[in-house]
Amino acid sequence: MIIIEPYGARPVTDQRVEIVERKGVGHPDTLCDSMMEAVSIALSREYRKTFGTILHHNIDKGLLAAGRVEKRFGGGKVTEPMDLIIGDRATWSAGKKRIDVEKIAVAAAQEWLGRNMRFVDPKKHVRYRVVLRQGSEELTDIFSRKGKVLGANDTSAAVGYYPLSPTEQAVLGLERFLNSADFKKIFPETGEDIKVMGLRTGDDLDITVAMPILCKYVNSEKEYFVRKAIIQRIMEGYLDRFTSFKSAAVNFNTLDVIGRDMNGIYLSLLGTSAEDADSGQVGRGNRVNGLISLNRPMGTEAAAGKNPVSHVGKIYNVLAHRIAQRIYKEVGGLREVQVLLLSRIGAPINEPQTASAQVLPVKGKVTGSIVRKAEKIMQRELNGIAKFCGELSRGDYPVC
Repeated sequence: MIIIEPYGARPVTDQRVEIVERKGVGHPDTLCDSMMEAVSIALSREYRKTFGTILHHNIDKGLLAAGRVEKRFGGGKVTEPMDLIIGDRATWSAGKKRIDVEKIAVAAAQEWLGRNMRFVDPKKHVRYRVVLRQGSEELTDIFSRKGKVLGANDTSAAVGYYPLSPTEQAVLGLERFLNSADFKKIFPETGEDIKVMGLRTGDDLDITVAMPILCKYVNSEKEYFVRKAIIQRIMEGYLDRFTSFKSAAVNFNTLDVIGRDMNGIYLSLLGTSAEDADSGQVGRGNRVNGLISLNRPMGTEAAAGKNPVSHVGKIYNVLAHRIAQRIYKEVGGLREVQVLLLSRIGAPINEPQTASAQVLPVKGKVTGSIVRKAEKIMQRELNGIAKFCGELSRGDYPVC
């Protein structure tokens, strides 16, 4: 059932207070999400290669337990590695063929760490524990049923929206800027564990950033604060491009206290607080559009690591945002679009129990023309879900 109706809420940009968070690539929760998703992508690739199709798996139960380090000005050492627990369900064999799920899972996590964390040695600094078990017979059987489109393996709801507000764009853009290759080349002393919290009150934006400075690049407390001041000015300059705000303030590493030496500054050995201070867990981080936007509706599903061909907790979460974007861009004249998708377990994933789009025109009311165009787009996207799932299985759509 496809339903197009007027947007019933007050637009985010019209609300006096807006709060948006982004956990960067090195945050323990994002690390956990990203590595579980990397495992799902690697398993999907191996399933296609060995069995000709993607088999049942859900790698969406993961925990990254913090390790221990000794830090000092100019360096330090790891005294106890982090622990990554890779859990939930996977298919190890079908017919007479078998794959080494544990080896694939560990290799995928290590490969992701090697590409994204400059100072984490995937083999020395992390221990891996794989606790993947065979799925239930009924859920596994979904993958044996005929048809290009599988049945949903859960009754689940998802929501997506478009466009991003200026606050969302600023928060997302700032973290990506700080973790970009160009920025790290100029400021290699900055770690990847970046948390950006944005508060808009009226037309004023107030951003709080936590980002560690790496021990090896700092020889004294004084040098730390000199580097910190330079980096803060760079962040303030970046925010100048967002002209919709009357003012934009940056608060950087606000726990710092001058005069407390190592105890009063945010230093890191490896670039992530998972080295000794904070653990990570799947589902506690960013939603699939990369943000935690408190003024927006949010689902409860953890998309990372779920299989990309039957688990609507992943498929519908990403698809809802994509459909909202398509409606906004193709219909035209809209201020905001919100899409709700609800599955029923066992029903084909291209036939949701309901698919609803709420649209807000820039001017006037929702016309019959808008309704027809939005319905056509939504049906087209659902009809093309098999192709979409293939793209999802290859990692074409980030989920954190």
